[in-house]
Amino acid sequence: MRRVAWLLLLLVALFAGRASAHELSMAELEIRETGPGAYVFSWLGGGRVPATDELTPRWPRACRGDENWVACEGPMAGLLRIDGIGKSYSAVLVKFHGRDAALHVYPLTAAQPTARLVDLDNASPFESAAAYANLGIEHILLGFDHLLFVLGLLLIVRDRWMLFKTITAFTLAHSITLAVATFGVARVAAEPLNAAIALSILFLAPEVVRRWRGQTSFTVRHPWIVAFAFGLLHGFGFATGLAELGLAREQIPLALLMFNVGVELGQLGFVLLILVLGRAARRLEFDRSPIALRLPGYLLGSFGAFWTLQRVAILLRGLV
Repeated sequence: MRRVAWLLLLLVALFAGRASAHELSMAELEIRETGPGAYVFSWLGGGRVPATDELTPRWPRACRGDENWVACEGPMAGLLRIDGIGKSYSAVLVKFHGRDAALHVYPLTAAQPTARLVDLDNASPFESAAAYANLGIEHILLGFDHLLFVLGLLLIVRDRWMLFKTITAFTLAHSITLAVATFGVARVAAEPLNAAIALSILFLAPEVVRRWRGQTSFTVRHPWIVAFAFGLLHGFGFATGLAELGLAREQIPLALLMFNVGVELGQLGFVLLILVLGRAARRLEFDRSPIALRLPGYLLGSFGAFWTLQRVAILLRGLV
């Protein structure tokens, strides 16, 4: 039992600092064309470290830049790379303004720190669509709180049909609120939202323990309803990834669709990974002592309790 306690403390210490991991720390690089082959650029970033201290643009080959201007032999086109993504800033949004007021947006992440700039008059939406999908994948895979909630659902559900219903309900619910928040129909303040998401994880922890004990509850019998209810909350959390992009209204449909596709791909990959690991554990016949069986529920409870206390403290500090 003492070893289990120490393991819990170690895991909490390692990951608890990522309590707000689902929030993207976004920097913005704005590029404006001022004349033939002439451009000015500026950085915007709300992080604790100025964007200029950690993010360095590598311009296309035919361009050379100085402090806040870039000169190109022709239209700025080719591969743009941003070095430093993944430190203080998990993503960079490049906004390219042409002289004719045309706007093209390139979201860059640590996994995809490059974008191929194209002539705005002949721009293909494919690259932007792929970038938004990649942003969604990173958003869910870096969102440990979202993943822990999905893990809790997987630990409660045993039947394949019920698992399909539960994951579908969660997907449908967060897709609804993701769209609602992205179009500005409804907004939820970040601090109470983060606390509520942590509470959703804490809520599932005793349900996991009940499931392993062979007991029942409303959640054990109807996990898809609980998944749908809390999925509405998590959708507002996913929306933070798009809210910081500052997209023009005509760009929202494509960004929303592909970002959501990316979230679903990342979530599906996580679910498949857990199912494969679970199957491997059963085949290898790992220790099935009562403590080992309850350990996942205790882990969920530990993370959920820590994050809840942490985020409620942040919420209360903001009210003072």
